Amino acid sequence: MSENIIDVLIVGAGPAGLQAAVHAVRKKAGVKVFGRIEASSLYEAHVENYLCVSGVSAGADLLAVAREQARSFGADIINEDILSLEQKDNLFFVRTESDEFLTRSVILATGTSRKKLRVAGEKEFAGRGVSYCVDCDANFFRQARVAVVGNGSAAADGALTLLNYASEVFLLADKLDLAPDLATKLAASAVQVKETTVKEIVGKNAVESLLLTDGSKLELEGVFIELGAKGALELAVNIGVGLDMETMSHIETNKQMETNIQGIYAAGDIVGPPYQMAKAVGDGCVAGWYAANYANKLRRQEEAGS
Repeated sequence: MSENIIDVLIVGAGPAGLQAAVHAVRKKAGVKVFGRIEASSLYEAHVENYLCVSGVSAGADLLAVAREQARSFGADIINEDILSLEQKDNLFFVRTESDEFLTRSVILATGTSRKKLRVAGEKEFAGRGVSYCVDCDANFFRQARVAVVGNGSAAADGALTLLNYASEVFLLADKLDLAPDLATKLAASAVQVKETTVKEIVGKNAVESLLLTDGSKLELEGVFIELGAKGALELAVNIGVGLDMETMSHIETNKQMETNIQGIYAAGDIVGPPYQMAKAVGDGCVAGWYAANYANKLRRQEEAGS
């Protein structure tokens, strides 16, 4: 086990985690960030709605800059995943892929895992016609023919949103499972519902068409995969971190981004929508600030008692 106790250990190297690192380091806390920027949902996205960023920026480029910025302030960023998290008196015991650590505070910024269709062409055209976030990317498909894949409320709501941008919107689902009000709204809209789903995504440099399981072909320029988002909650649940009571899919925090367990904070997509870079950065700022304050106070208490 690494001997030194970490002040703030951050799980996740997306916008929430990296912003938390910047603010925690500036509060004179020792910070380690575990995770890979490639795992962030921002990595394959494009951003045009973030304040002070002009034009369209690649998420991968923004994350690379953020990572180096956090390092320049003094954060230690390690490209490994956290395997387990346990409470040990006033500290937390963390096991990574190659080491073990004790830390005074933890910030969970793992984001959510977007469910994949796992069909041919999906990975190849991610960011080139394949999207996992209507709210993020709808504006890139103005006057385009697009489809949304999914049978739940996220897919139906996404299809309705796309009517404000695209020329034609298709909703592909074997069987819709919607609340009555949403089902009525969808039926009264211009969304074209097809009881089928995707077999293959086809194109050259970008998405051009979908081969469907009913044997038909649908020509379009974009496909939004809205199968729902499952939070990466295993670490949190195993240690007793509380989830929201309504959906049990996100971590509950107070205004300081602290969970029900003292010393554990959460930020970004894992604490709930909207799944936007701006919110993740704001959450990370707050979590980093308060986690560092907590860790610094605990360290001073330890030093006074020794």
